[in-house]
Amino acid sequence: MKYISTRDNHPPVSAADAIKMGMVPTGGLFIPSYIPSLTKDEIFSKKYSSYQDLAVWILNLFLKDFKLKTIKEIVSQAYCKENFPTKQITPLVSLDKNTYLLILWKGPTAAFKDLALQLLPYLLKQAVLKTASNKETVILVATSGDTGKAALEGFKDVEGVRIIVFFPDQGVSKIQKDQMLTTGGKNTSVLAVQGNFDDCQNAVKELFANQNFNKLLEKNGYQFSSANSINWGRLLPQIVYYFAAYLKLLRDNNIQEDEKFNIAVPTGNFGNILAAFYAYRMGLPVNKLICASNENNVLTDFIKRGIYDIEREFKKTISPSMDILISSNLERFLFEITGHDSTKIKRWYQQLSDKKCFTIDQETLTKIQKLFVGYYAEEKEVKKTIKNTYQNYNYLIDPHTGVGLTSLNKYRNESGDLTTTILASTANPYKFSPAVLHSIKKDVNKKNQYVLIDRLNELTKIKVHRGLADLETKKHQHNKKINLKDIKEEIKDILKLK
Repeated sequence: MKYISTRDNHPPVSAADAIKMGMVPTGGLFIPSYIPSLTKDEIFSKKYSSYQDLAVWILNLFLKDFKLKTIKEIVSQAYCKENFPTKQITPLVSLDKNTYLLILWKGPTAAFKDLALQLLPYLLKQAVLKTASNKETVILVATSGDTGKAALEGFKDVEGVRIIVFFPDQGVSKIQKDQMLTTGGKNTSVLAVQGNFDDCQNAVKELFANQNFNKLLEKNGYQFSSANSINWGRLLPQIVYYFAAYLKLLRDNNIQEDEKFNIAVPTGNFGNILAAFYAYRMGLPVNKLICASNENNVLTDFIKRGIYDIEREFKKTISPSMDILISSNLERFLFEITGHDSTKIKRWYQQLSDKKCFTIDQETLTKIQKLFVGYYAEEKEVKKTIKNTYQNYNYLIDPHTGVGLTSLNKYRNESGDLTTTILASTANPYKFSPAVLHSIKKDVNKKNQYVLIDRLNELTKIKVHRGLADLETKKHQHNKKINLKDIKEEIKDILKLK
């Protein structure tokens, strides 16, 4: 299997090369040249497989230049008891007979990103070996909160890799910031940027596409790669947990073999829901994909109207990991839904660059709306959903999951569709303790977030995630704040480029 560019501006490459490069050097993203198709019998045959076995199965379909033995070793290292100490790696929690939370935050940093970013370092290391590269890999990461820590934890002290994380200084929670700034490791750098996530993400993409800067890197023995979901090696492992969830429903007789189901995903960068779309394309019997946004509802508008317009107010919300206006993985999706029409992709994304907006054709919009629906949730609605979920089901959810559940309820109320639904629960509630505590208690002032974690724990008796339990006592290892325009110079300084 080869990997091709969404903009038809690069020769096809192997999986190893696509993972090593992260994104197309001249702009655009790598995608597989075709999507493997699975029969019902092939899927049903995996009904009693472990998560690790499912991961090996899915990865082996896409990584044709990797040996099966190597994939098994990678999966074993990533999904070990140390990283995921619970009985099930991605358990399902039933809220009612047709609503199931897919718990994706059992990894070391309490966010769904762990499921990909505990595996990506091993994938990247093998990719570098396979391509006979003798250069040190520089991982650039723009984060809206959770990716940064998960990437740092995954790549910390990995030989032959340097990782540099950029985050919006005022655009992440206190917990998320402390998780990143307390990370050790000889190969890690973390920089707070004066700007929002889109600013950080655009700066990283521009550096990837800067040929002169890439030549300077090469001269000094480095090469760029990414741990964001622009890297196919980051997106691929996320497909696995949708198969795992569906098979769990089958195993527990909560869905029949001839039944379809819905998947609801709170998303900002369109990566997690794109993984669900690929699972559908591979053969999962999906009825609807419910794309849930917060008040930065650019995706909701796009799915409803076919207009992608980022010329709007950027809002900081209680679900900061979704505070995004430029959804990188939408480009991959549009390339797929248009039948690999790179001409349209190039035109649309040139318009986005020039005019901050593009409009797709009616035929493409109709195709999207057959599978996707888009809804968004306001903060007051999210807080109400968090409170109701705790009171009615004795289950605590974070604001991002709250966005997803609110949007799912809106869809059901409007459509009457009560199809069994899996909702991706993307973060542990203790990561956003002020918003969660305020939702269920409403007496929270601007207090130390660690005090609020203790209060939430006292109130609910729910155990604090191990990745957050002693965070307050850890010393900051990174303290640098920079302006957006200085990112390139900071990288030069960190890598001592000459």
